[in-house]
Amino acid sequence: MQLSKKQAGVFKGMALAMLISIIVISLAIFLDPFHYSTIDQLSQKLTVLGLSLILPTLFLLVSIGRLAKFRFFSPEDIDGSGLTSATSEATVLQSLLQNTLEQIVITYGVYTAWCLLMLKRLGYQLYLCVQCYSLLGVYSFLEVIAKVLQQERLVLH
Repeated sequence: MQLSKKQAGVFKGMALAMLISIIVISLAIFLDPFHYSTIDQLSQKLTVLGLSLILPTLFLLVSIGRLAKFRFFSPEDIDGSGLTSATSEATVLQSLLQNTLEQIVITYGVYTAWCLLMLKRLGYQLYLCVQCYSLLGVYSFLEVIAKVLQQERLVLH
């Protein structure tokens, strides 16, 4: 099967994210930068979980805020897509929000299971990987969305 340019770009981004995750996990195992090997209390594990979920939750808030801001300043979209047909830019922002929400649901489940069931020696990698993966993944996705929005503006004007 031949991949399109977009599919190849997505694949390269996923491969880069996987490589970065492997490097971060490997370094975290050997260096133990947060001294996680000493954590054995549930409250300490929940603290790591809470810290790990802050950044992904902020990305969700940003996605919601962008759509809400656009709708507020767009007379066609002020009533929301449930009551009107959305403009193309609102549709793109809704897609961004939906994608972010899907990722958040998976993130919360996986991170919670990892924090509660993890081995002492392997626990803190979650926190490091979350930060790297969230930043890299969301940045890449927002970059694609920015290009789409820029093309839409050029077509509309």
